[in-house]
Amino acid sequence: MESCSSASTPRYDAVLVVSFGGPEKPEDVAPFLENVLRGKRVPPERMAEVGKHYHLFGGKSPINDQNRQLIALLEEELRREGPPLPVYWGNMHWHPMLADAIAGMRSDGVKRALAFVTSAYSSYSGCRQYLEHIEAARQRVGPGAPVVDKLRVFFNHPGFIEPMAENAARALGEFPDGLRDSVELIFTAHSIPISMVRTSRYLEQVKEAARLVAGAIGRRGGKLVFQSRSGPPSVPWLEPDICGYLGDLAGSKPGANAVVAPIGFTSDHMEVIYDLDVEARQAANTLGLKMVRAATVGVHPRFIRMIRELVQERIDPAPERLALGAMGASHDVCPEDCCPRPVRGG
Repeated sequence: MESCSSASTPRYDAVLVVSFGGPEKPEDVAPFLENVLRGKRVPPERMAEVGKHYHLFGGKSPINDQNRQLIALLEEELRREGPPLPVYWGNMHWHPMLADAIAGMRSDGVKRALAFVTSAYSSYSGCRQYLEHIEAARQRVGPGAPVVDKLRVFFNHPGFIEPMAENAARALGEFPDGLRDSVELIFTAHSIPISMVRTSRYLEQVKEAARLVAGAIGRRGGKLVFQSRSGPPSVPWLEPDICGYLGDLAGSKPGANAVVAPIGFTSDHMEVIYDLDVEARQAANTLGLKMVRAATVGVHPRFIRMIRELVQERIDPAPERLALGAMGASHDVCPEDCCPRPVRGG
């Protein structure tokens, strides 16, 4: 299923930014993780281990402040360039919660909104789970809750690829001219269970985004690795892991240099600053590798403009649907069998 735009394009009167959420002080960490892990069979010791990651940074994730900055810039972009829609914000797992945002929209008279989800790819956890949380929040709010339509995934939109390429090129620029061509370009994305890979286009999309970024900076390609695995060892997930790959690289090319580009993420949240800036960097230092981590797109002006473009294409009856590469623009409305909830244990 591709674009669902038609002559009967719905009238939208708000934008809703939907994100994962994160703790903002030490006492938030445990209840936040309980929200994230509710219904999952995660041992208490694993939850405590993840909690340490947050406490290492004062119990505060950077994600909420980053979203505040993104929303302020998006509001300015919409005021300046249009459409002049108000912007609301709701998280899946921590305040401001989705139900509170949707209740506020109802109070303000919003009837139909477009949701921008801070995830670039299709998968259960990156797309459908957000849709489920949005619908659960609407049900909690009850009668009069606005209809919320999600914007398409943007893994190959120039507003995502161009700033990622710019950041990767800047990271490569930290190496002298004579070394730059030999620097290993490593792309990282969040690992997911193989069962989830089989029911989504996640891996295909991540590979395409990495290919587009590499091509934009004059590279034939780069190595795609994964990070932030959280499942039991008995369940197969995407590999290789970033730290394991750094070990292999050091073994095959002693003294190698590497740029790590977190292609799977849009902001420098906890899984970036801990899994890459702490764990992967420690591994690289131990192995004698020089590693430079490229920035995520964050609040790059081109990325902010991309959000407006995604909104505009859903409002315009004859939209320009920007996308790089052969895969084209993704569908607006997910088919019923798209990215289903994974089977427990798989």
